[in-house]
Amino acid sequence: MNNSSVHAPNSYLRHLGSSIGALLLNIAMLAFSITCIFPIVWIMYSSLKTKDEFMLDIMSLPGSLNFDNYYTAFVEGEMHVYFANSIFNSVVTVLIVIFLSFCVGYALSRYQFRGRNVIYTLFLAGMMIPVYSLLVPLFIQFKTLNLTDKMGTLILPYVAIRLPLAIFLFESFVRTIPRELDEAAYIDGAHTFFTMWRIIFPLCKPVTSTVLILAFLDTWNEFPFALVLITQRSLRTLPVGLTDFYGQFTAEYTTLMAALVLSMLPVMIVYLAFRKQIIQGMTAGAVKG
Repeated sequence: MNNSSVHAPNSYLRHLGSSIGALLLNIAMLAFSITCIFPIVWIMYSSLKTKDEFMLDIMSLPGSLNFDNYYTAFVEGEMHVYFANSIFNSVVTVLIVIFLSFCVGYALSRYQFRGRNVIYTLFLAGMMIPVYSLLVPLFIQFKTLNLTDKMGTLILPYVAIRLPLAIFLFESFVRTIPRELDEAAYIDGAHTFFTMWRIIFPLCKPVTSTVLILAFLDTWNEFPFALVLITQRSLRTLPVGLTDFYGQFTAEYTTLMAALVLSMLPVMIVYLAFRKQIIQGMTAGAVKG
């Protein structure tokens, strides 16, 4: 008997087994994806239902598109105030984090000086500290210095918390850029500031996008510090403002759904705008030169 005829059924069975395994894996991943996506879809179409429709059947589609919930949430629920506060805190935090982390990352990657390793280690240690373990001592310090309930109160801890990871990513990425670029710029008469921002920084677009997304998402969704350090209603951020839509015994669920959709929109826009760079930036930032 020909050996090829003996091995043919075995090869077919192995191929069939791998195909079935791949099919089962794809089905499992599809089911997992649906469980992740469906809550978002449910919130979106539930925000268009009336209160009576929602109470009768929470899973059914709305009979007609009702945008009154968005008006109630944005105007009567003062979402526009919370929205503006969150935008201010997030944008200012992101800009400061990118500026400081790039400057520090560039200095740590390009210069060798006494205490350089100690400084770098301290920044790395900042990534390991449980953030919310600092909540109580930070509140005491801010209360003593009369820094609570100010327009820029939340920016100080937000920047400090997000700097260590951002510095690590920038330092790792800049280290992979050849030093010959700096030397060529120096020979041409460019000063350090010009070299940093006009030559090196444009090459850091992937890691800059990663830092931007991570810092924006963390700041936009942050709740405990915003709850503890801010008590004035006019300075509240979106995560804290969302608590206004439910009380101890009642909750305006459809209005809350509309408020949640409004709070998700900036995050989705930022992520979709930089989705191609985030994986590239995280991969590049994890590689040491």
